[in-house]
Amino acid sequence: MANSSKSWYARRGKRLLDVVLAAPALLLAGPLLLPLAAALAWQNGGAWLFRQPRPGLGGRVFSFYKLQTMTDRRDARGQPLPDAERLPRLGRWVRATSLDELPQLWNVLRGDLSLVGPRPLLVQYLPLYSPEQARRHAVRPGITGWAQINGRNAISWEQKFAFDVWYVDNLSWQLDLRILLRTVARVLGARGITAAGQATTAAFTGSPPPAASATSATSEPSAS
Repeated sequence: MANSSKSWYARRGKRLLDVVLAAPALLLAGPLLLPLAAALAWQNGGAWLFRQPRPGLGGRVFSFYKLQTMTDRRDARGQPLPDAERLPRLGRWVRATSLDELPQLWNVLRGDLSLVGPRPLLVQYLPLYSPEQARRHAVRPGITGWAQINGRNAISWEQKFAFDVWYVDNLSWQLDLRILLRTVARVLGARGITAAGQATTAAFTGSPPPAASATSATSEPSAS
């Protein structure tokens, strides 16, 4: 195991790399973000930026940003329609290309996120994690991560968490570079964006007892 939680890269270098890459990337993304935000605002009746509390390093909650791809369409009783019916063509394309993640570059500059790390999930999932799964919060969450290049939303929650914990235990600049390069290929191929038959990811409701899980986080989980 190459646990590098005390390495120079983990303590200083990773944050330096985040700032050096995220700052120019945000500037370059500006000309694309402006028309995209305008198109989404037209689609969503004025709303273009999605904000939500998410747990970060050590479980500390921060405001997480994405482009808002879903509308607020509701039924006759005022209840939100199913996700698939609130995700128009434009929003679906923005998700498939991962352009909805661009505002998270601001989260990276603020120190909420890293470019690479376990994805920040919902606050209500915190009490559902096993002690092993909760170790995903030992590092800053990321825009992309080991689970994202090995299936993203097309794999089970247990597989995602196994990948996340493996990343925590094996963090290095070589691994981060590998993930960043493979993320580009994943985005261009638009693979693993959603699980089969679903417009969005199914909610996490807790894992089965440990005896039912055959994946060990001490060795590299098999890629999908």
